[in-house]
Amino acid sequence: MKLSRLTAALGYEFRDIRLLEQALTHRSFGIPNNERLEFLGDSVLNCVVSYALYARFEKLQEGDLSRWRAGIVRQESLAGIANSIELGDYLKLGDGEQKSGGRQRPSIIADALEAVFGAVFVDAGFDQASRVINALIQPALNSITPNESGKDAKTALQEALQARSLALPHYELVATRGAAHEQEFQVECQIVGLNIRTIGLGRSRRMAEQSAAKLAVEELK
Repeated sequence: MKLSRLTAALGYEFRDIRLLEQALTHRSFGIPNNERLEFLGDSVLNCVVSYALYARFEKLQEGDLSRWRAGIVRQESLAGIANSIELGDYLKLGDGEQKSGGRQRPSIIADALEAVFGAVFVDAGFDQASRVINALIQPALNSITPNESGKDAKTALQEALQARSLALPHYELVATRGAAHEQEFQVECQIVGLNIRTIGLGRSRRMAEQSAAKLAVEELK
């Protein structure tokens, strides 16, 4: 598949297109793969997100900045960004990963996105990598409400229950639907002491748990 559509989505043209090709190569496909670029891209991403939060939200303290950063760079968020630019369509995967739906697996596409950031950094330096990353994380930055904690839903729910001296929630996988490459998970969150049961949906079990926890937090309020 031609990479021109992907580079257009990134807003960056590579001088050495081989770097992008490597960033899109999963270890199941062979060597060289994207693991080293992912390692580099992870560090660049954290630096860019940290500065973006620092510069934009002058009144947020270190703890809140750390929580908001964690929310932006977590696997689910990165997978969402990767899906928005259809990154999975360009991945080079081994036969096993190909057949098991690796193009849509959050862990694989999130890692590949970090590798792409690393590739931009190697190709053109920090400023260009920062520009690409900032453009892609703008929706996440725009959704931040400074007077909220920035905690993910499962953490917020756990802390709310602990404050009431209640038992921790129980998460149970209820169902898995769809083909391997486009599965949807359904998870139930149970809070026995309050007789609360919520159902969350997501492209991974973790995302479904977060969705169920968010609904439970809303019920607690």
